[in-house]
Amino acid sequence: MELIHSGKVRDVYADGDDLILVASDRVSVYDVVLPTPIPDKGKILTRLSLWWFERLADIIPNHVISATDVPDEWRGRAIRCRRLTMLPVEWIARGYLTGLGLKEYEKNGTVSGVTLPPGLVEASKLPEPILTPTTKAAEGHDEFITYADVAEQIGADTAARLRDVTLEVYRRGAELAAERGIIIADTKLEFGRAPDGSLVLADEVLTPDSSRFWPADEYQPGRPQHSLDKQFVRDWSSTLDWDRTPPGPEIPQEIVDATRARYIDVYERLTGERWDG
Repeated sequence: MELIHSGKVRDVYADGDDLILVASDRVSVYDVVLPTPIPDKGKILTRLSLWWFERLADIIPNHVISATDVPDEWRGRAIRCRRLTMLPVEWIARGYLTGLGLKEYEKNGTVSGVTLPPGLVEASKLPEPILTPTTKAAEGHDEFITYADVAEQIGADTAARLRDVTLEVYRRGAELAAERGIIIADTKLEFGRAPDGSLVLADEVLTPDSSRFWPADEYQPGRPQHSLDKQFVRDWSSTLDWDRTPPGPEIPQEIVDATRARYIDVYERLTGERWDG
């Protein structure tokens, strides 16, 4: 197999007409890969994505061919996938105001061109979920764009279809998570086109790397929330004298252990399955 792409977390190999998507234990913050891995992270992301793909398949097809027909060395952290032409947009659905969306709202009352009601605070629940797309930068940081920008870039029909799919995936995921005591504040999705032109959900879905998960019993608007996702590592890194450029800092063992515990916790709460490694 040929390595054709190495991302911040995933490596992509070509295997005939298929791709092998391998989720590593690497962790990145502010687009910088940190030198310390989080044990089992790639396996948790893979297994949770597969769990979600099954539950979302009636909304839109996904890229999964097999989770077992993969090289033994990557078993548990690899998926055999369809080749797609990926769209140059990251589709972010938000149900709560936090992160970069909060910063934009505080500045001008909007997020990605969507006007929100006045008086919202950190972690406020939005009146309804909104789409706040970003660019998918090969280098540097992704930037907010408006829905109109997306429609101009990929076509109005495709933009409308994926807007509706993104919000439906978010709503279903949020409803299921709420039954298990978890708030999904926001999530990021990626889509591609199959050779026949059909739209396909790809990459990962509703994981602690692509979503913000909060325990519902600790939720309180107006302050930062207890995170069960990668935000915990971001928050730790923000306490350091680090300019957010490579090389990233080593992660202390207690932060590694606490991060791994959060990923396992959210996996077990969502799926109802005990993490067995």
